[in-house]
Amino acid sequence: MDVQYDLIIVGGGPAGMTAAIYASRAGLKVAMMEKEAPGGKMIKTDLICNYPGFSEINGADLSLNMFNHTASVGAEYLYGDITGIGFDGDKRIVHTADGNTYTALAIIVATGSVERTLGFPQDHLLLGKGLSYCAVCDGAFFKQKEVVVIGGGNSALEEALYLTSFADHVKLVIRRDVFRGDIINQEQVLKHPKIEVIRNHVPDHYLISETGHLAGVAFYNKDTDEIVEMKADGLFPYIGQDPATNFLGDLDILNEERYVIVNRKMETGIAGLYAAGDVVAKDLRQIVTAANDGSIAAQEAFYYIQALKSKES
Repeated sequence: MDVQYDLIIVGGGPAGMTAAIYASRAGLKVAMMEKEAPGGKMIKTDLICNYPGFSEINGADLSLNMFNHTASVGAEYLYGDITGIGFDGDKRIVHTADGNTYTALAIIVATGSVERTLGFPQDHLLLGKGLSYCAVCDGAFFKQKEVVVIGGGNSALEEALYLTSFADHVKLVIRRDVFRGDIINQEQVLKHPKIEVIRNHVPDHYLISETGHLAGVAFYNKDTDEIVEMKADGLFPYIGQDPATNFLGDLDILNEERYVIVNRKMETGIAGLYAAGDVVAKDLRQIVTAANDGSIAAQEAFYYIQALKSKES
């Protein structure tokens, strides 16, 4: 069969890179496609303290370690923004935004998730103008300034703590009166002198300066039924993620939240198409669970590809 690769892995986060390592070590010709720097959300994380073997490691360092491992076992790296997946008999076809196509016997989707915006008209206009979704990337721009972090989960708590290394004052705003993050993170936030926790406030609209930069955020105070304006130099929303599955819209493999439905073998409802990591419908999304998914998907893809090759011979 005329294909370029045995296996194409779409996505270069921990799930995709683990899959690349396992599949390459199994002797498959593997390509890993990524539209950004390899590592996914890891590369935007300051410190990772719950990945086995590392009591503490910088996210960029762990990303680089994983990527170097994929290269050492022979996985090929492709830069590309996937727009769709096609099928021609036993051939699977990846279409990219630049008009290129890549063919393989099997595909693993490991595209992860993207940060959820506040849903205001200026969401994209304010990027780089005070609005950021990555404290590690942009925290240094807010030295001795005031910033607002929105969210009550672990990401919001951890990034608020990280931002105290730069900002003079961090307002952590949550929509409810309780956090969703781990107790240890809550305790660190609540005792930090630079962090002010504001509860029961819901974002209402941005405050924008005459130059088009962020000037703050207006919130609806659920306790007083008032709109409250909070001036700030920077804003970091951490209110959840959505799966990066737009390119799978015409395939009947997504749940109502548009996560990919798989079985315990990471198989979708389409033969030769697997999924792994945060893009999958599941309860826990962590680096270690993404790596678990990637290893299973690669192993099952190997069995599937070997069966196809045996059938041809």
